[in-house]
Amino acid sequence: MMLYLPTHFLTNTLKIKQAELAETLEISNNHMSSIENGRQKPSLDTFIGICRCLNVTPDYLLLGTMHAYNIPQDILDKLRLCSQSDIELARDFIELLVKRNSTGNTQSGYMFP
Repeated sequence: MMLYLPTHFLTNTLKIKQAELAETLEISNNHMSSIENGRQKPSLDTFIGICRCLNVTPDYLLLGTMHAYNIPQDILDKLRLCSQSDIELARDFIELLVKRNSTGNTQSGYMFP
């Protein structure tokens, strides 16, 4: 079992460092690094702890993808009615939201670049 734990996901998106995650899980930094790099497999308890700490589903950590059941149904229903170009526009908008949140610019009145 190899986990998908890209460093940018931990540091940029969640604002958590590998050492902080290891401390929360009560494992050593070296063990956390080995898990992240696929050199060691986590115990089931550690795996569940990682999912909880990162607020992600097991499929995200195992496959690097999230299934549609993680997206509210009303959003999925509306996306199904969109053209491919509209879906690309929605994807671009979501990327802007992620960028805004990762830079801490979430106050009202923020203008996208």
